[in-house]
Amino acid sequence: MTTSPVDVAVIGAGQAGLSAAYHLQRRGFVPAPADEPGVVVLDAEDGPGGAWQHRWESLRMGSVNGIHELPGHPVPPADPDAPSRDVLPAYFADYEERFGLAVRRPVRVRAVRRADDDPRGRLLVEAETPAGPHTWAARHVINATGTWRRPFWPHYPGQDTFAGTQLHVHDYVDAARFAGRRVVIVGAGISAVQLLDEISRVADTFWVSRTEPSWDAGEFDTAARIEAIAGVEARVRQGLPPGSVISVTGQRWTPWAQAAKDRGVLVWHPMFTAIEPDGVRMPDGSFHPADVILWATGFRADIAHLAPLGLRTPAGGIRVARTRSLDEPRLFLIGYGPSQSTVGANRAGRDAARAIVAERRDPARTR
Repeated sequence: MTTSPVDVAVIGAGQAGLSAAYHLQRRGFVPAPADEPGVVVLDAEDGPGGAWQHRWESLRMGSVNGIHELPGHPVPPADPDAPSRDVLPAYFADYEERFGLAVRRPVRVRAVRRADDDPRGRLLVEAETPAGPHTWAARHVINATGTWRRPFWPHYPGQDTFAGTQLHVHDYVDAARFAGRRVVIVGAGISAVQLLDEISRVADTFWVSRTEPSWDAGEFDTAARIEAIAGVEARVRQGLPPGSVISVTGQRWTPWAQAAKDRGVLVWHPMFTAIEPDGVRMPDGSFHPADVILWATGFRADIAHLAPLGLRTPAGGIRVARTRSLDEPRLFLIGYGPSQSTVGANRAGRDAARAIVAERRDPARTR
């Protein structure tokens, strides 16, 4: 297996990874294998766009939630009716070319491990490339793999007995295939409400979640969001699994939420207690028939390749402060915890680049 030395290995070329690569470049890092300081950006996808290229077909630019431009290059004007999975990957591709980020793909990282016991030694990034196995020996690793490849499926009694269709938002395409059917939508987040509005136009829908969403009818509450992010930061610092910001700030009255309410379909029900072949059993013992269960239950951090570093706490998270692993300071995690949003990912990429540059100037500075 070939091993290439590099200053920084960035794993993932979505919003967070490209932001990190941009900020590293601005601070003097050039694409490997040029003279150091060099950076290599590795992406598991076949093309640019990160998770945007996999969003459901009916998600249009006018209804996309949470677009934030990449640093140094604004999102170009787009038709509100244009599919986001067409517009945004093209924007990412243009960004990579504009700044010469030289993303390598498809490169699937299998493991990150320490080269030896030297705490200032290198981390080995072991991957599968089109040319075969390859390892990069990096002074620092910025992990920006996001969550898209790890959809979260809760488990409920009888789940394996369901005779209908179960799918996760990860695999949703459009509402047309559910026309005339009875669809249970599970989840309290933005995707759940957006798809409820869409599917309820062609099907009978039944919306459930573990907790009832709180609706914020006011203007965007910056203070509440800052407080929520601080709460997530505290969780990851302790090594707890990251919680979602929206679980603290509540849902906003988006156009699709208001549309669903106006049509009388935005009706919340408590989570079912069991799944049966033809539907779901509710806490009060009543039964609701279903042909489809759509799990809009979110995603988990895609970090299995970091397992050889032994960083997971008994609670299941990784201890992180200001994007940096507290137990392996050569590793940065961006798009993780409080930086899961697009604007948060941009800032995290910048902060990671600054920390790496500061350490190059002063090797004793690792925190």
